[in-house]
Amino acid sequence: MQRLIQNLHHARSLADTMQTVADGVVTGLGYELACVNLVRPDGDLVVAALAGNGAAEALITGRVGSRASWERRLNMGEAWGDLRFIPHTEGWVLDEDDVPQWYTDGPAPRFEDEWHPSDRLFAPMRIPANSDNNSRELIGVLSVDWPRNRRRPSQEQCEALESYAFNAGLAISNARLRANMQRALHRLERQQQLLRDSEESFRQAFEYAPAGLVVSEMGGEQHGRIVRTNDALCRLLDRPDTVMHRLTLSDLVHPEDMNILLRTSAEGGRAELRLGRRDGTYVWVSLRNSVVADAADGPRFLLTHVEDIEERKLRELQLLHQVSHDSLTGLPNATELRARLSSQLCDDPRKPAAADAEDGTIPHVHLEPPADNAADDSAKGLAVLVCDLDGFKSINDRFGHHTGDMVLVEVAQRLTSGVPDGAVVARVGGNEFTVLADRASRADAQDLAVRLRNAIIPPIRVDDRAVRVGASFGIGWAHCGMTADEVLKSADEQMYVEKRSRPGQHRHAG
Repeated sequence: MQRLIQNLHHARSLADTMQTVADGVVTGLGYELACVNLVRPDGDLVVAALAGNGAAEALITGRVGSRASWERRLNMGEAWGDLRFIPHTEGWVLDEDDVPQWYTDGPAPRFEDEWHPSDRLFAPMRIPANSDNNSRELIGVLSVDWPRNRRRPSQEQCEALESYAFNAGLAISNARLRANMQRALHRLERQQQLLRDSEESFRQAFEYAPAGLVVSEMGGEQHGRIVRTNDALCRLLDRPDTVMHRLTLSDLVHPEDMNILLRTSAEGGRAELRLGRRDGTYVWVSLRNSVVADAADGPRFLLTHVEDIEERKLRELQLLHQVSHDSLTGLPNATELRARLSSQLCDDPRKPAAADAEDGTIPHVHLEPPADNAADDSAKGLAVLVCDLDGFKSINDRFGHHTGDMVLVEVAQRLTSGVPDGAVVARVGGNEFTVLADRASRADAQDLAVRLRNAIIPPIRVDDRAVRVGASFGIGWAHCGMTADEVLKSADEQMYVEKRSRPGQHRHAG
């Protein structure tokens, strides 16, 4: 989903964006046919792009359906969140309206949830009407047909389509804005000799543009100084125009994003980074740069288009978090744990730590794990603690999965509270957790295991019931040259050694 959404915002033109929207449904969301119906200035909807069926594309692309007919379809359909579904048992009443459509051949359904050739599913594409209220403007409708599994979409598939339609609406709206701005800039370039006469036209386009615009100097001692900003940018950053003129874009960029700004090419450059508001918070924006000459052979200025992408970025970050974290406890999952562990492992113990990264940072190389003899008690390394809950299955069997889930959540909180700063706690299985503790001696790791076990064993109250679990720990150490799986396997083996060595009454919870 993240890749599909990124593709929407990387299309080069409005036409490419709409075709990318249709193609994304077919290639990424599991439908064999998709159609983009775009709202025209007069309110009617035109078929702007279609994917999945060449014959249907040739038949209906460019055809127009009235707004009234579309409103009727969206109002009569079954509401699946923001989606609208019209089953084949009701769709016959729409056969005579003027909405362009295709007819799909296929057998009648054999099962209750099987897709019928005459079923219709619509995903309205809406964007916020303005920043002052919660109303949303319809800019198009995404029609989809023939799920590849021949079943009506599940709730997860509907949520994915709904999220995709929302992002598609934002991408099409932004593409329209970029197209308008590009046309405006092209006109300005052709009319450089008449720039003085067209100054008022440019001023109005600049001042009243819905997205942020900033003009800054290029070259000389004042390079980068902001010369002009429009009202949209001042409102976005909550900074008055008089203050903006005393700054540069570098003054506004988040410190962690400064390298992104510096790497952005001045001419035709683009970047996604964070700009600071007056209250100290930051907003994600997309920057697009164009060079504008003040007059023939005169000074050049950088015109920067600043687009608010906060909502899209937050959705991307949320998707990334869902992929890399456990949905129950919020801890990193097994995939994320392996990625973090792999990033901390060195390839060759003989290789010195040198500044070989692009940004000049020193690669993180760990010492070998401390040995078992007393002389090396002070040596420190990367410890991996595997924790398996004892007696957890009996809680699930006796009290149900809800109680078991609440126990896992509480154990996750106790582990997180009990580890030192910088340590990573992950849930890697049903009742199995892993802790990464860097720069730990053997005594540190053993003491941490004891403290965490003692934190887990006190009773846990769930729905006025007290339950207890025990915990078995295994400690592994990361050697240079080992893989993440090898490190985890060594810790897992130590955990089972401990579990077998302890009496049954000490292993199992009461």
